[in-house]
Amino acid sequence: MQVQFRTKDEANMEQESDFLALTPIERVYRFLDLMQRINRFPTKAKHDENKFIIQITTGK
Repeated sequence: MQVQFRTKDEANMEQESDFLALTPIERVYRFLDLMQRINRFPTKAKHDENKFIIQITTGK
């Protein structure tokens, strides 16, 4: 593990450039992955059964 000291702006610029280096479809998959991981965070909100699921399958 490497420890780096940088400002918040520098870290944000690096994250943005890494994200923009992805292809558009990779960006969509990263967004969907982030949405899925956010749902695992503990919360005090009540569970809502009226949620929707996005399932992406290949045309095979």
